Amino acid sequence: MKSNSIKPDLEKEKYQKNIKKFYAFRFFKGLHLFAGVLVPFFTIWGGISFTQVMILQAIFTFSIFLLEIPTGAIADFFGRKTSLVIGAVVTAIAAAAYAIYPNFWVFVAAEVLWALGGALLSGADHALVYDSLKELDKESSSKKVFGRMSSIGLMAIAIAAPIGSLIAEAINLRATMFLSAVPMLAAAGIALTFKEPEIGRKKKKEKYLKTIKEGINYFRRHKELRTLTFDYVPIAVLAFFMIWTYQVVLEKFAVSIALFGLVHAGITIVEIIVLNNFVSLEKIFNGKRNYLYFSAFIVGGGFILVALAPNVYIALAGISLISAFGLTRRPLYQNYLNKFIESTNRATVLSTISMIYSFTMAISNIIFGRLVDWNLEITLIIIGGLILALAAASKLEEGLLRD
Repeated sequence: MKSNSIKPDLEKEKYQKNIKKFYAFRFFKGLHLFAGVLVPFFTIWGGISFTQVMILQAIFTFSIFLLEIPTGAIADFFGRKTSLVIGAVVTAIAAAAYAIYPNFWVFVAAEVLWALGGALLSGADHALVYDSLKELDKESSSKKVFGRMSSIGLMAIAIAAPIGSLIAEAINLRATMFLSAVPMLAAAGIALTFKEPEIGRKKKKEKYLKTIKEGINYFRRHKELRTLTFDYVPIAVLAFFMIWTYQVVLEKFAVSIALFGLVHAGITIVEIIVLNNFVSLEKIFNGKRNYLYFSAFIVGGGFILVALAPNVYIALAGISLISAFGLTRRPLYQNYLNKFIESTNRATVLSTISMIYSFTMAISNIIFGRLVDWNLEITLIIIGGLILALAAASKLEEGLLRD
C-alpha cells in the first residue's frame, strides 16, 4: 500500500516540475537578441524594403496557417513534449538560416522554417501546461500561470533586446540573428525533460487525419469558442502591428540604433506589469468584459496618438499604451478559451484558433506593410480607427469569461 501511495505523489511532483521547467523553457525561448533591431536587420543588412519585410511576415504567417492544424495534430497524436522539442530545434535552425546571406529568397526559406518551428510550439505549449495543471487539479490557476509564462518570455526579450542592439552596434546586425539560435537550442534541451500529461494522451492509436478532423469539428461545434476567437483575433492582430512599426517610428525621429533595444525592453516591461495585474485591472474596470472592452479603446487611441505625436516622447507614450493593453490580450484569451476545450483535442483546437489568427495576420501584413511605405502616419490612424470600431461592435458576454 505504501508503494502505491508514493507513486501518485511522485507523478504529481513531476507535473509540478513541468510548470517550473516550462518557465525556464519560455525564458530561453524568448531570448531574441534580434528583437530590438529586426526592422534594421531586414532593411539595412538585408537590403529590402519595408513592404518586402511585411511580405516576408505574410509568408511566415500564411505558412503557420497551413501548418497549424497538422502540427497541432502531431502534438495530440505523438505528444506535446515531442512537438516542443522538434519545434525548438527547427526554430534554432531557422535563426541561423536568416544570417546565411542577405537575400530576399534566403529570408523566405528561413521564414518557412521558423513558421514550422512556431507551429510545432503553438498550441502544444499551452496544452502541455494546462493538462499538467489538470493532473494537479489546479486548472483554475491557469490565468495566473499563463500570465506568468508570458511575463517570463517578455522578461527574456527585455534582457536580450538591449544586448542585441549593442551587438549590432559593436559587431553587426547579422550577429544578433545568428546568436539567437543558441538559447533556442537550450530551450529544446529543457523540453526533453518534460513529463507528458496522461490526461491529454489518446487512448488508442487513431488515424492521424481523424485527429485533425476531430479538432476542427470540435471548434465548429462550440459557439463559445467561436465567439471568443472572433472577438480576440482582429484586435490582437492589429495591436501586434505596433511591433513592426515602432522601429520605423524611431527611425523617423532619428533615434540611435543602439537605443532600439532599450525601447523594446521598455515595451516588454509595461506588458509584464499588465500581465501580472489582470485581476486588479478587471476590478478597476468593474468586470472582465469591461476590461477587454475599454482596453481595446485604449489601444485604438494609442495608435492615433503615435501617428500624431510631435516628438519621440509622446510617441513612446502611445507605444507603451498599445504594448501594455494590446499585446497582452492573447494570453488572457488563452485562459478563457482553454475552459471550453477537452484535453484530448486541446492542442489541435488551439492550433485551429492559431490558424485563424495566422491567416488574419498574413492578410493584414500585406495590406498595412504597403500602406506604411506609402504613409506611416495615415496607416497608424487607420489601424487605430479599426480597433475602435471593433471594440464598439464587440458582442462578448461576461459569462464566457471563466476563471
